[in-house]
Amino acid sequence: MIEPGATIGILGGGQLGRMTVLAASALGYRCHVYCPIKDSPAKQATSLSTTASYGNKAALARFANAVDVVTFEFENVPGDTAEFLAEHKPVRPGPNALRIAQDRIKEKDFLRSIGIATAPYRAVSNEAELRAAVAAMGPRGILKTVRMGYDGKGQTGIRAETNLAEAWKGFGSTDGILEGFVEFACEISVIVARGENGKWASYAPVENQHVNHILDTTIAPARVAPAIAMRAEAIATHIAEKLDLVGLLAVEMFVTHDGQVLVNEIAPRPHNSGHWTIDACYTNQFEQLVRAICGLPLGSPERHSDAVMKNLIGADIEKWREAINDPLQKIHLYGKDKAEPGRKMGHVTRLISRR
Repeated sequence: MIEPGATIGILGGGQLGRMTVLAASALGYRCHVYCPIKDSPAKQATSLSTTASYGNKAALARFANAVDVVTFEFENVPGDTAEFLAEHKPVRPGPNALRIAQDRIKEKDFLRSIGIATAPYRAVSNEAELRAAVAAMGPRGILKTVRMGYDGKGQTGIRAETNLAEAWKGFGSTDGILEGFVEFACEISVIVARGENGKWASYAPVENQHVNHILDTTIAPARVAPAIAMRAEAIATHIAEKLDLVGLLAVEMFVTHDGQVLVNEIAPRPHNSGHWTIDACYTNQFEQLVRAICGLPLGSPERHSDAVMKNLIGADIEKWREAINDPLQKIHLYGKDKAEPGRKMGHVTRLISRR
């Protein structure tokens, strides 16, 4: 067990890291944030930080010597960085989970290998392969970069009328994946925590609504049949066990009109769709992460309130002014200096009494 008073190292300096720092502080831990950006949201919440590239071995070695355990707040940290740190201190979740989650081909191959259903997919590295994939899978799909894409970045919609030559030229990468289009009834996600002892705790499935490929609203719990909710939790737990994960795993899924549950993506870290847990659950996702990676008993994931979480994206940050007047809304601002289109600036959670 890594006891309170120890130092948690966090790779990445965004809002997920910031909220992890706040949760860790409440349990008596110090946090040391490592990322290349000087005034990042997470660094504002702690006095311990390193500003250096993820490939700077000297800085990484100093960072490892200053912490007791390492985690990450986004999956675009280089796998080599995680492996280097793992030679010095525990990295939770480990480099293997990171490498799988940051590569869409590896991710889909892994999921299929453990019996988890996904949308159809094919790797594509040139226009000819894109044409072959469309011919095999159908005219509707989404062309994505294999690595680094998020919130709609690095994605191109493919339809029957799409000029594939122009689509490939505009794609700008030779490392792609075509995913077949899924006619879904709704999108849901499940966050599961797993401790070093193999014990796990799962949050209720939630329903996610996106605008321009960015999460806009999360409804907790998801408005799905109990059997589907149970299936979604079982899928998330199964994936966490097969990854031998210690920490948090978020699993995004499609629910089809005929009741199938297909996994879209996994993220071995806290997740935007879990922000509602800060105000509506006995143990929020960030505290649960700290408990899991430090070997503490997992807390209760049960909710005391239903909730609707709304992201404040770009200019929507100004909506905090009206939200502050509503006593049932909880406001979380991330300390970012500039509102830009598509940039997550904060979120607001409305609590709904469970009678």
